[in-house]
Amino acid sequence: MHTVVERELELNLVLSPERSIPVPARLTYRTQDPYAVHISFHIGSDSPVNWTFARELLVEGVFRPCGHGDVRVWPTRIDSRSVICVALTSPDGDALLEAPSPAVSAWLERTLRAVPPGTESGRLGMDEALAELLTPTPADDLWLRDPWPSDESKDGEA
Repeated sequence: MHTVVERELELNLVLSPERSIPVPARLTYRTQDPYAVHISFHIGSDSPVNWTFARELLVEGVFRPCGHGDVRVWPTRIDSRSVICVALTSPDGDALLEAPSPAVSAWLERTLRAVPPGTESGRLGMDEALAELLTPTPADDLWLRDPWPSDESKDGEA
């Protein structure tokens, strides 16, 4: 059984130190993709902007600065509010988003209950996929037969 853990929330897109705009977003976690979190930003276009990155990065970012490259996450306080900052970098541009820490933390707790840390690999179905690949089928038996029996296998013919 696959579980999906979702949360709708409003993030702030930081335009300058004095100005930000609200951006509706959806956090999604799927147990069949246990290492990843997905964020969809609804920016008023026909389709949302989607980002996917490691759940571990977001979990660590709730407590301390982490990440490098395309995704960086860190906790901070703004006007007595606890927020999680998410900096995203792409060829199309950069974005700094602020998410309410209590909402993100509560959602992450739900994902961690669904798939506890260290158990992710068991959700990938690798053992089942390997077993399926290695299970012989009737067609395999045809391929394994020797199409040219040796002379010794001919019953006394010389």
